[in-house]
Amino acid sequence: MEWFRKVKEGLISQKKKEIPDGLWTKCEGCGEIIYMKELEKDFWVCKSCGFHFKLKSRDYINILLDKGNLEEYDKNLTSADPLKFKDSKRYPDRVKNSKKKTGLSDAVITGIGKINRMEVSFGVMDFGFIGGSMGSVVGEKVARAIERSAERKIPLVIVSCSGGARMQEGILSLMQMAKTSALLARLSDLRIPYISVLTNPTTAGVMASYASLGDVIIAEPKALLGFAGPRVIQQTIGQKLPEGFQSSEFFLEHGFLDVIAERKDLKRIISLMLEYLS
Repeated sequence: MEWFRKVKEGLISQKKKEIPDGLWTKCEGCGEIIYMKELEKDFWVCKSCGFHFKLKSRDYINILLDKGNLEEYDKNLTSADPLKFKDSKRYPDRVKNSKKKTGLSDAVITGIGKINRMEVSFGVMDFGFIGGSMGSVVGEKVARAIERSAERKIPLVIVSCSGGARMQEGILSLMQMAKTSALLARLSDLRIPYISVLTNPTTAGVMASYASLGDVIIAEPKALLGFAGPRVIQQTIGQKLPEGFQSSEFFLEHGFLDVIAERKDLKRIISLMLEYLS
């Protein structure tokens, strides 16, 4: 039956208007369809439910640093392939693909910037580069950021977003946990403040090292935080786990976090903490 689909020529056009890609997106929290330009104005947070969209490292630089300016260091450090690792792809191919996709040399950007005119040694991770995983390059760049903080006697701020240590580098990636933690102990002895910002997700080896060692630990709302996955923990301890036990809110309730900060308030709260600690 095509009767109701017939269109009188010249009165109605059957041509559909195409909506350009990238104008709208769907909220993962509530399913709301959001205009991208409005979302950007709201710091990539859904007005309806408060869901915080994942951001790229460059976005955090623009949000947190004065005028989005960062004097970047160690930009050309890149991963080697010490274990000649191969799973479904060769490790060098994964690195090459991530470089092309993100425009980054590895999963962290580090350098010197200012937060409300206060100079800081700054680092921010990018989940788009092999899941924000920590290999030798990430560990080395974070270590150098800590050392710059100590040498210049300026605060350290690191924004973490990571799936953990990079399995393609094996024990070499795990050693970055010890290296960065030892340097943070030195920074603590010098009484130089370190603020750790946890975003969704911050897990495994990164969470078990520098991400959890801040003098002040701040997290975004409803971020996934923790070390191992729920199934592994449940099998290890043999107990049923409480709902939402790996969320920012659960961590704050149990004393692991100092503050949960909305993204629009993040710069102000970091600045305030730096004033107190300095």
